[in-house]
Amino acid sequence: MDISQIQTLTDTFEGHAQQTETGVEYWLARDLQQLLGYSKWENFQTVVTKARTACEVSGHVVENHFPDVRKMVRIGSGTEREIDDIMLTRYASYLIAQNGDPRKPEIAFAQTYFAIQTRRAELIEQRLLEAERVSARKKLTSTEKELSQLIFEQTGGNQDFALIRSKGDHALFGKSTQAMKAQWRVPDSRPLADFAPTIILKAKDFATEITIHNARTHGMSSEPQISREHVTNNQAVRETLLNRGIRPESLPPAEDVKKVERRLTAGEKQALKNPDTLEGE
Repeated sequence: MDISQIQTLTDTFEGHAQQTETGVEYWLARDLQQLLGYSKWENFQTVVTKARTACEVSGHVVENHFPDVRKMVRIGSGTEREIDDIMLTRYASYLIAQNGDPRKPEIAFAQTYFAIQTRRAELIEQRLLEAERVSARKKLTSTEKELSQLIFEQTGGNQDFALIRSKGDHALFGKSTQAMKAQWRVPDSRPLADFAPTIILKAKDFATEITIHNARTHGMSSEPQISREHVTNNQAVRETLLNRGIRPESLPPAEDVKKVERRLTAGEKQALKNPDTLEGE
């Protein structure tokens, strides 16, 4: 298959892609039937059935990827009739291609096309999640700096910040900062938060924001006052997490956020140097 054929098929497949109101990409089965070189709907349905089975075996909800729909088609003389069709997600389309006859050039192309598209979506999702975690870490750093400044202003010194933060950690995790560092194998020289998953970063940030608000509003001027406030807020956040089935101390550590940030930065620099990589992932 030469470059011109590949480009033509790519344009054709992408030209038939549609989106739901919520932005979910899909192809209609009767369109995909033609794209994959099946002249008879009955023959194509056999492949769809195999793909549905593969979807179920893989642990996905079939109805989420193969919802049945009906549409109107012209049958001549300006009249229309309603026929059955299926909305196929990218994953469903990939499974159909995988269960088709690879001797058909259209099938061979589709197998690669949808595999790459699925992988690209996974990479985008991963990158967004990593960026969200880096952002959450930066937000917590900023909030903790604000708390440190507040402690300095209202108690006359910020030497108590580390103690107050440590008490907050114990209230959130049910164990000390050092115990969590040992559990997550965090180097002594690194903050525990650098290895915390996103939900814990946001939980710590929320509790700290409440502490800042109440300490400022009520004019708290001593370490014991601010510590009690911070412990109470972290206990409340912990209780919320527990009620939702999330036990903070049982979560696994996340990758070193510094490594994640370096990887994202390197990716951005590479994209600026070679814009084509944005289309090739």
